[in-house]
Amino acid sequence: MTDDASVIDLLPPDFRLGAATSAFQIEGAASEDGRTPSIWDTFCRVPGAVAGGDTGDVACDHYHRMPEDVALLASLGLDGYRFSVSWPRVQPGGRGPVNPAGLGFYDRLVDELLGRGVTPWLTLYHWDLPQELQDAGGWPARDTAFRFADYAELVYDRLGDRVTHWTTLNEPFCSAVLGHVEGVHAPGGRSLADGVRAVHHLHLGHGLAVRRLRSAARRPLDLAVTHLLGTSGPATDSAADREAARRADAFGFRFYLDPILRGRYPRDLIDDLAAHRVEIPVRDGDLETISAPFDTLGVNYYRSLRSSGVDEHGSPTDSRGLPVTRGVPHGGLPVTGLGWEVMPHDLTALLLRVARDYPGTPMVVTESGAAYEDRPDADGFVEDTERTAYLAAHLAAVSRARASGADVRGYFVWSLLDNFEWAEGYAGRFGIVRVDRSTQLRTPKRSALWLRDTALRLRARRAGGAG
Repeated sequence: MTDDASVIDLLPPDFRLGAATSAFQIEGAASEDGRTPSIWDTFCRVPGAVAGGDTGDVACDHYHRMPEDVALLASLGLDGYRFSVSWPRVQPGGRGPVNPAGLGFYDRLVDELLGRGVTPWLTLYHWDLPQELQDAGGWPARDTAFRFADYAELVYDRLGDRVTHWTTLNEPFCSAVLGHVEGVHAPGGRSLADGVRAVHHLHLGHGLAVRRLRSAARRPLDLAVTHLLGTSGPATDSAADREAARRADAFGFRFYLDPILRGRYPRDLIDDLAAHRVEIPVRDGDLETISAPFDTLGVNYYRSLRSSGVDEHGSPTDSRGLPVTRGVPHGGLPVTGLGWEVMPHDLTALLLRVARDYPGTPMVVTESGAAYEDRPDADGFVEDTERTAYLAAHLAAVSRARASGADVRGYFVWSLLDNFEWAEGYAGRFGIVRVDRSTQLRTPKRSALWLRDTALRLRARRAGGAG
């Protein structure tokens, strides 16, 4: 494992360490205080959609245990807490006035964080679209972008006097592609055209919200958007694999960064989609709105896949005669409990690629972590040496990227708590804090204690101590 002192020595004193969660994954209280269903409440009821038939109805019961969780977070010495606001809790149905009880929860959360010296990093949308908006068309419908901007402004009106760090969207790729093309996330659609429309309208919602928040700002803001990113090199040096890697990069990387940072969609992506008879529904003025200046790019990183231009049987085309683009593992690497390859070296390459292709873009790693099959001892403590090594290696990877010129300013571990992990249900334990599903008892794991010591060393250097 990378020595913690060597990791810290490569980080500047103002580098920020934090932990991340999202509303649906931890809050529970699914029908309390005026909250209405989200698309994930609905999706959890679809037979076979979520492992074990799990739901977010109770999750980590954070809605009732929030002060305890904030105290735990503060005890780890972390600088920031990245959380999301539940849209159907704050604005039931996705339209109309604020629900005072729902927004009041986040009002108390922000005060609790600030009172304990933890900086709030607020995400407005982490996948829990109000079901009523889905019934009206969801993200494939243009109107949802405008409803999102209204919601963003409502939240800012209440919390903008205390919250500086605002993130519009978390991982539009997952909302659009996993939710509308591959069908493995809510709402469970399987339409490339819907997925492409959803991507564009998510971008539009981001740009509209940035403009609204900037206009309403009563103090300096740090506005961000977070994307799930990875690299997509060819599986072999064959022409088919190289072309598959280009297609994967266009659809999985440049589709998300080019419009917000360059004000255009990639030409090769447009051509690729045309082969599927799909168009991006751009209207006049959209790209100007989408590329409204923001301050920080959030980078969520877990792994990368190589790209193959043939299917499992060696065919270069699918049943429609279109070119195959298939993600394949690298092989020979350690894997997490979910079978994801551990690739810290690729995080360095990814951050440097963003710095090279989109110069002058400040970044924060807003999610990075690993699920393992934790085995608690008799006291509930988890000696998670693999996760601890994972975090140390990925922090070192960030340090190497910084040393080579990438402007990376922070790292948030996913996740603070063992939570509801979407289609994996409660089987995927990412937390640095163990949550006993039967008692809700929280127990920091070895990784949490390592992160605490790392954060305290960094704080000591920031304060001018010996570190």
